[in-house]
Amino acid sequence: MQDSDFWKNKKEAENAIKEMGEIQNLIEAYLNAEKMLEKLLSDIQKVDDDKYYEVERMVRNLETKRLFTGKWDKGNAIISIYAGAGGQDAADWVHMLYLMYEKYAQKNNWKTSVIDSAEETGEARTGRTSLKNITFEIKGDYAFGYLKKESGVHRLVRVSPFSAQSLRHTSFALVEVLPEVKEHSLEIKPDDLKVEFFRSSGPGGQNVNKVETAVRIVHIPTGLVSSSQVERSQSQNRDKAMAVLEAKLIQLMEKERVQQLDKLRAKAKPEWGSQIRSYVLNPYKLVKDHRTEYETTQIDKVLEEGDLDGFIESELVSNI
Repeated sequence: MQDSDFWKNKKEAENAIKEMGEIQNLIEAYLNAEKMLEKLLSDIQKVDDDKYYEVERMVRNLETKRLFTGKWDKGNAIISIYAGAGGQDAADWVHMLYLMYEKYAQKNNWKTSVIDSAEETGEARTGRTSLKNITFEIKGDYAFGYLKKESGVHRLVRVSPFSAQSLRHTSFALVEVLPEVKEHSLEIKPDDLKVEFFRSSGPGGQNVNKVETAVRIVHIPTGLVSSSQVERSQSQNRDKAMAVLEAKLIQLMEKERVQQLDKLRAKAKPEWGSQIRSYVLNPYKLVKDHRTEYETTQIDKVLEEGDLDGFIESELVSNI
């Protein structure tokens, strides 16, 4: 950095500094894990389960990070959850999944912020929040790397809290995980965009339900839609919605293996298909990932505490 040529290319210099910081963080994490392991081994008789699992988790995290080789793996994640078949139960399931990922983020010291949401307007006998869909951002190192394989259909089986006869009900929700794209590299034609403004229905201070600050953007050639309603100004919401839309377009381009945006002309619809994971609360308790066969009966820890480590790590390892 002392070299006079270092700052000639500001972008490359900033990337180099960021990479050095990431390496330093990995070194510090390794040294901390080594120190804690030495402390445990020095007095093995006094080791309790909490300390053991804490060290085990630190070592697993270090091992997992070496698998993150994707372009966006080190960055933030944008997650959208959509209610599928199941009516009020499916909308409630969306909210449950949001809380699960929020807890997982908290466990990793990541920050969560809602970008857009739409509540279910049907009857809610339980007084719980029911969401037709929600989009939120998780900010933290490697957030996208850890969460990218959560994309897919999640299935819930339980006795419905909305059923007067206490019947068992199956609900579905689609989870979509996108990377945060900070470098705007796509040239999107203005004519390809349909921009709509509406009144925010969520948090946002004094502007809520008074001024049309919320923004919805449709990419006409593909049918992809993004929206934002939590920022205080229309311009801020437009910038956020555009960032989400660009992430969707980049992911679609990578999936379709095309290099130019104008080749994406087919309508892009959410892919439902078969579920990737089932969460069963009745007649027994079990969470099972159908890709890796990893399962646990500790469903309360998964849903209420965001204990997703086993599922995420098994999926990452299975793709080596």
